[in-house]
Amino acid sequence: MGDATVHLRWDGAGLVFRGGKEGQPEGVVDGDGIAGPSPVITLLIALLGCTAADVVDIAKKMRLVIASLVVDAAYERAPEHPKRFTAIRVTFRVAGIAEADYDKIRRAVQLSHEKYCSVFHSLRADIRHETEIVFE
Repeated sequence: MGDATVHLRWDGAGLVFRGGKEGQPEGVVDGDGIAGPSPVITLLIALLGCTAADVVDIAKKMRLVIASLVVDAAYERAPEHPKRFTAIRVTFRVAGIAEADYDKIRRAVQLSHEKYCSVFHSLRADIRHETEIVFE
């Protein structure tokens, strides 16, 4: 398997890990949510970043200029392990768009969710998942 590889390295203390894709900036993930976002919050940030980037890119192609965009997520998680997300509500706060162009922004969000946002579609249940353990 291998379109690309991402690595994650334990810092040796707590639940802090650093990593990323080869040749790109590294990020921090902290299972305790102290030195960086927890893994589950990192997933939510990835979802918001993916769909926000789509909306900005699509709006640009529509020749719309957005003054600002803030994307929020409210979520619910299962109370028992694996404590997965059971609901996610994404809110886009868009400023600087004429009322006549509101439908274009709605369409950009729809296109992100239906076609472009890789993270959104990576949350689907039909993903093939494999695990390998290598002892060194």
